[in-house]
Amino acid sequence: MAIIGDDYEPAKRRYAAVGVDTDRAIAALKDVALSIHCWQGDDVGGFEHEGSVLAGGGIQVTGNYPGKARSVGELRDDLRKMYSLLPGKHRLNLHASYGEFGGKSVDRNQIEPRHFEGWVAWARSEGIKLDFNSTCFSHPKANDGFTLSSKDPATRGFWIEHVKRAREISAYIGEALESPCIHDIWLPDGMKDYPVDRMGLRRILADALDEALARKYPQAQMKDAVESKLFGIGSEAFVVGSHEFYLGYALSRGKMICLDMGHFHPTESVADKLSAVLQFSKELLLHVSRGVRWDSDHVPVLDDEISLLMQEVVRSGALGRVHLALDFFDASIDRVGAWVIGARSVRKALLLALLEPHDRLKQMEEAGDGFARLALMEEAKTLPFGAVWEHYCATAGVPTGEALRDAVRAHARDVTSKR
Repeated sequence: MAIIGDDYEPAKRRYAAVGVDTDRAIAALKDVALSIHCWQGDDVGGFEHEGSVLAGGGIQVTGNYPGKARSVGELRDDLRKMYSLLPGKHRLNLHASYGEFGGKSVDRNQIEPRHFEGWVAWARSEGIKLDFNSTCFSHPKANDGFTLSSKDPATRGFWIEHVKRAREISAYIGEALESPCIHDIWLPDGMKDYPVDRMGLRRILADALDEALARKYPQAQMKDAVESKLFGIGSEAFVVGSHEFYLGYALSRGKMICLDMGHFHPTESVADKLSAVLQFSKELLLHVSRGVRWDSDHVPVLDDEISLLMQEVVRSGALGRVHLALDFFDASIDRVGAWVIGARSVRKALLLALLEPHDRLKQMEEAGDGFARLALMEEAKTLPFGAVWEHYCATAGVPTGEALRDAVRAHARDVTSKR
């Protein structure tokens, strides 16, 4: 644990010299919650039936590290531990396949709010809020690679009903917890090789989405987001829900677009898209992960991509308009540890962005002083950020350094290794 006075006060003075109030930056960070994904804890398995293992539809989890959660109770134990190691108050992002079904077979088009009453009660007891996702993958009715864009009316109708019910559950959650529940839709729909009828498939998807999203819910209860992708496993040549498709759909229907960091070409900058989309959209959703050569959903680290992303959120003055969620799954290392590293890395990137001498940099830019702007941007990279982060964690009562590693190891020793 950091000794608050020793390192922080000199760091605070150093930042003040370039016009940055570190206390103000920390206060702003405290107001930003991450929506942390449940599926890291059990390798996207879900609890639809005993020993559920969701696979396929563009989803692939690598690794076989011991101790994954096998039940809702075990997942909650791991989530509780993870939250205890994070500074700040955060949300939980649920997939529809994580309901409590009482050992019964409940198909996706039959899920109801009652299957998530336990999650609502748990969230209320833990003082957290919930978000939700339709689970439109890893199901016999997705085996041919199409769900909402399927040309088979029965298959398409099944998935339309699933999304309708997921939205109803989202509204129930948002009303029960008195916080808008963001409902996100991602589909694996696409083809391994080049299609002939791109137009037809995208027309079907637009119509299906219109039907699935037809019911209006109060914004205070739930908000819809649609998530694009460049390619996936089995859809290398064509994805129906491309970025252009969903951007047009979201803007024309008054929905949020979800930008996932792994769902674009490796050379594309997701950060650059924020200020463009926010010109025309009131809000947007970000799924933060780390793609390595492909959409591999690695654990986020404090790298250039995430730093640039958070810089643009802050520089755009969009902290209240951009919803931050995590979306990765790594079964090659301790799962709780992966959660903690990923969430802390995003928080670090956001704190770094809040500590940027933005006002001075903007003044230099508007004055045409490119040299001074670049010089100050470079200087900011070596300011004593670490001391501010340690202070933030210490005041939040969470460990850093070896104490953090010991806490994760202790949970593995005492809990997950016994599964």
